[in-house]
Amino acid sequence: MTQAQLQETANISAHHAEPGVRKWQDYFSFNTDHKVIGLQYLVTSFVFYCIGGVLADLVRTELRTPEVDFVTPEVYNSLFTLHATIMIFLWIVPAGAGFANYLIPLMIGAKDMAFPRLNAVAFWMIPPSGILLIASLVVGDAPDAGWTSYPPLSLMTGQVGQAIWIMSILLLGTSSILGAINFLVTLLKMRIPTMGFHQMPLFCWAMLATSALVLLSTPVLAAGLILLSFDLLAGTTFFNPTGGGDPVVYQHMFWFYSHPAVYIMILPFFGGISEIIPIHSRKPIFGYKAIAYSSLAISFLGLIVWAHHMFTSGIPGWLRMFFMITTMIIAVPTGIKIFSWLATMWGGKIQFNSPMLFAMGFVGTFVIGGISGVMLAAVPFDIHVHDTYFVVAHLHYVLFGGSVLGIFAAIYHWFPKMTGRMFNEFWGKVHFVLTIVGLNMTFLPMHKLGLMGMNRRVAQYDPKFALLNEICTYGSYILAVSTFPFIINAIWSWLYGEKAPNNPWKALTLEWMTTSPPAIENFDTLPVLTTGPYDYGVQHAPANVSPSENPVLRADADEPYPSIESDLEIRR
Repeated sequence: MTQAQLQETANISAHHAEPGVRKWQDYFSFNTDHKVIGLQYLVTSFVFYCIGGVLADLVRTELRTPEVDFVTPEVYNSLFTLHATIMIFLWIVPAGAGFANYLIPLMIGAKDMAFPRLNAVAFWMIPPSGILLIASLVVGDAPDAGWTSYPPLSLMTGQVGQAIWIMSILLLGTSSILGAINFLVTLLKMRIPTMGFHQMPLFCWAMLATSALVLLSTPVLAAGLILLSFDLLAGTTFFNPTGGGDPVVYQHMFWFYSHPAVYIMILPFFGGISEIIPIHSRKPIFGYKAIAYSSLAISFLGLIVWAHHMFTSGIPGWLRMFFMITTMIIAVPTGIKIFSWLATMWGGKIQFNSPMLFAMGFVGTFVIGGISGVMLAAVPFDIHVHDTYFVVAHLHYVLFGGSVLGIFAAIYHWFPKMTGRMFNEFWGKVHFVLTIVGLNMTFLPMHKLGLMGMNRRVAQYDPKFALLNEICTYGSYILAVSTFPFIINAIWSWLYGEKAPNNPWKALTLEWMTTSPPAIENFDTLPVLTTGPYDYGVQHAPANVSPSENPVLRADADEPYPSIESDLEIRR
């Protein structure tokens, strides 16, 4: 009996007789089912991704030529401000929350989140926030001070548009805080009795680290934005240098959240990749504990690296040295994850399907972003390329090559569980090829542009940059086209795709031990653990052995899953 059969047999009694069926109206209502809320997050955030993508293509169309010839400089400023704001706060962050909402209760054997109504409130703060931002563009007073909204620039531009931006970000931040509270309580208090911390799937560890980071950093951004709104609307001078204020203080408050926000955007998909790679490589995860604790290390270190964004702002030399060192150190836990994923794939029976292709694309492109991140951590190099397109290239290799490819990998992987249908594999691979080509064609030349000295956030540039910008623009069009096979595939497969079995990947984690899609309360009875979540090829006791006799089932087991040392023994 295989590990998947052992796990499924032990959980037959937990299965509902029929898959969960929802009416389409449920997805447009104030629903407290965590699965409905998870899909609401994912679909809503994808809609904003499409809007943000249109804005990106408008920006790139303007940058195709050196002259200002497509939109006015004022409109250009609003376009890149809204593009960045939407992609960060309305696409990547909510998408991570969407997967967490859908998967966490299923993965830990719970029937729902700890606070279902609070969960629904957190989601329904997102659509009004996005509508506010889009409305500001339509009425002609969109924010145009960049997504960082630095004073004094943000105090000198359109007052209404800037106030709308602040209100929108405050609503989105509140939504994140409510979600983080829910995730933490659910993970800490609602696991099945036999699931200790070292029996949790790695996605749960990633969300534990992410939620702690959200709770510690988001209130600081909220405080900074409230003070900025006072300067903007009430005439105070917290950050206004003409009245004795200090705009550098705003930068500290902004980046204390906004650099951890990079990890808030990437950690959930680190967790997702840690689920996808062992399943589609048919091997135990290499270094379970190392990956789990590296997520916590990233969460901690993410709070003490923010000022590397401020190396040119006049901060003291000793402070620059401290943040240079901490920024370089944070590459260590990230490197542990990369090494563990590669070691898991090494010698495995890799299935080159859509989830695995996007996961492998994630690893490759994120490594490029990570290397350029280490380069930017060095003060002399950062001063040289600060506010150039080298920074833009680094950011997009981390957030598009990382987070967005991680989102698509996770969608393809859990699509059968969420919809009860299999996706079309051919169109999934077309989507992958177009995305990888468009991604590298758009952002790889930006490294050279930055090293040559091209400033970001400026519509007009020296003609010597024209050829590389033209290549970047055509790459952005390919990225835009890549979205269409995904949309068609998702809609067609959801409606007419082949019916999915409960466990199409022969996975071992508990979300695959129920129907596809899961019933309203997930499980009929309390599910049980008979294997570890990544124990492919590892022998276990029969399913009827009591928890006291089987170390895999004991919540206090010291080594329930292979350590790095035992991983090496398995490979030998």
